[in-house]
Amino acid sequence: MHAFRVVVAAADEDSAVAELWEAATSGVEVRPAAEGLVELLAYFPTDLGAPALAAALPGAAVEAADVPDVDWVARFREGFRAFDAGRFRIAPVWDAPAPASPSTLVVDPGRAFGTGTHETTRLCLESIEALAARRRLGRTLDLGAGTGLLAIAAQRLGAGPVFATDVDPEATASSARHARLNGAPLRVVRADGGRGLRPASFDLVLANLMALFLVDRAAEVRSLLAPGGALVLSGLLTGDVPAVRAVYDPLCGASLERRLGEWAALVYEDSGR
Repeated sequence: MHAFRVVVAAADEDSAVAELWEAATSGVEVRPAAEGLVELLAYFPTDLGAPALAAALPGAAVEAADVPDVDWVARFREGFRAFDAGRFRIAPVWDAPAPASPSTLVVDPGRAFGTGTHETTRLCLESIEALAARRRLGRTLDLGAGTGLLAIAAQRLGAGPVFATDVDPEATASSARHARLNGAPLRVVRADGGRGLRPASFDLVLANLMALFLVDRAAEVRSLLAPGGALVLSGLLTGDVPAVRAVYDPLCGASLERRLGEWAALVYEDSGR
């Protein structure tokens, strides 16, 4: 395990953390710093080198740091307790009720993204709930599913069949494990975005991904929607929204925007025309 100390302006904390996750950090610890600044201690399984990491974080001070001799699993479990996200109760596997109710989503936190703690996951859960309250969710795709938590939530809200796809084999393994933990009949598939999936096949597409991916492959993502389908885009900092809207609005029409802190989600509903 290798650690790097990253010091950024407090206003840039969310974007810096997003970049660290994009660089495949195993975890980020937020520490107090001088006024107007925040210190992030980021852990990586391999040594990226401070210069390479600094290049991904313009304006940040980056230096290698010692890795404390800590039982990280025990520390993580101390801090991760069950919490509410909309109508759902998200509970770690070591703190889940037995038997779990239909409103409980059991998670086993690991390397895959999507344990419900991040604002983007919460925004997606809120969006799925709102859609389920007024329409049939139908055939659903969780694109870049990570843990598969969103796919499981959609299934609990009446969607089906539900597919969870990811290009990372570690993520697809995590989705399959969470499907078993929650008794959810997910169809887990390893796939690169929408490639290899039949166009116009899904009534609901969930894409909690980086803005750059969503922009670069907008036509591919849009092509997955069946007539009358709904599309939920998240993983967006509020500053990303104009660029994402610029490519999706011409393809999908008007969107509903949800915000939570510095993060946003966009919901598109096709008229079916």
